[in-house]
Amino acid sequence: MTVPHDEGLTPEELTVWRMLQRAQVRITRQLETELLLAHDLPLASFDVLTHLAGAPGRRLRMNDLAGRVLLSRSGLTRLIDRLQREGLVTREACADDARGLFAVLTRAGEERLADATPTYLREIKARFIDPLGPCEITRVRGMLARLAERDLTAAP
Repeated sequence: MTVPHDEGLTPEELTVWRMLQRAQVRITRQLETELLLAHDLPLASFDVLTHLAGAPGRRLRMNDLAGRVLLSRSGLTRLIDRLQREGLVTREACADDARGLFAVLTRAGEERLADATPTYLREIKARFIDPLGPCEITRVRGMLARLAERDLTAAP
């Protein structure tokens, strides 16, 4: 099957894009599998706990947390509900905004995160860092920084 190139992409450019997508999905699935098997902790939960652990007072407003994780607001609300049922986070009202809520990391959440972090780091190293050399990591970092800095709302 041939792909039309009326958008200015070469077959090689389209192939590289698809390879990037496949690599990201494959690595993420493997990482999630290991976190679930070893710690009964989905990757999205690990991500939320990590952001809370790094925040002042181990708390973030729900709106701020939604902006940091790769979930919709409704998806984050459902995840926080689940984490709260497990005792890993609590919700607290914002003193300066009656409608605002904080997600707060609990002691149990800290412990679960501390237990899961070595697995997370080991899997990143095995699945992403080790297959690349130090020079390649430096180049990938530069490329990703360039992409992250681009104004994605502007036309090319």
